Amino acid sequence: MPTFEITTASADDLGMLGDWAHSEGWNPGLTDGQAFFAADSGGFLIGRLDGEPVTSVSVVRYGTRFGFLGFYLTRPSLRGRGYGMRVWRAGMARLSGRTVGLDGVPAQQDNYRRSGFRAAWGNARYEGVVPAGLAPPAGVTLADARTLPFARLAAYDRRYFPGPRDSFLAPWITGPGRTALCAVRDGELVGFAVLRACREASRIGPLHADSPEVAAALLSALAATAPDTAVAIDVPDVNPRAVRLVEQLGLAPSFDTARMYAGPVPEMDRSGMFGITSLELG
Repeated sequence: MPTFEITTASADDLGMLGDWAHSEGWNPGLTDGQAFFAADSGGFLIGRLDGEPVTSVSVVRYGTRFGFLGFYLTRPSLRGRGYGMRVWRAGMARLSGRTVGLDGVPAQQDNYRRSGFRAAWGNARYEGVVPAGLAPPAGVTLADARTLPFARLAAYDRRYFPGPRDSFLAPWITGPGRTALCAVRDGELVGFAVLRACREASRIGPLHADSPEVAAALLSALAATAPDTAVAIDVPDVNPRAVRLVEQLGLAPSFDTARMYAGPVPEMDRSGMFGITSLELG
């Protein structure tokens, strides 16, 4: 009889999960695993059949009230046999008592609804070459985000995310192949964004900004670090200003997901959400 067991993934396993996700049509960052593992080292589960990974899920805890589910994958040849559901149930048990978020692809959204998730908004991935030289508004300067006290950056990020994620954010902005910028006006943060190298187009996320003009300047400055290369950004339609901005910049939609929650929809500053951080960890 085949032996199926669920184990906690190691840091090395996250590279395998990234390759697996890429084979399924996702475009994870080349070094995302370092930040993912730092966020919650026990939050990645792998179902193994006779020792071979066949299904997975990430169930990362943020603070005491929120969790995010991602990396829900099952080998195509083994779908429909219950292995994926077993690892799903183990993951949801780990997040018991919390509001749980996920970004679901269209093919899975009905399954998520049956598990108690409800759509809060849609995300559309926009891709293209961002125009160069878009200046920030008067009085706003752009700077390397790593030059700011980290506590200030984390507090600003907290406006746009349902839980504290300092342990994730620190390696997210400092890891290899990444550029992190912030926008400052009169000593106050008014924008923050990160570009990271991915298996295909570079991706930008998060993109937080107090206005479309600040968001455009951050996008342009980040894209200039990877000239003539397409960038991708997952834009929440709950912020119409964000959708208008990427369309005005000539980016084109290529991929859709829905942000879904089991439990109360968290309060966030949606007007400043121009690009989500990661489909895997929120």
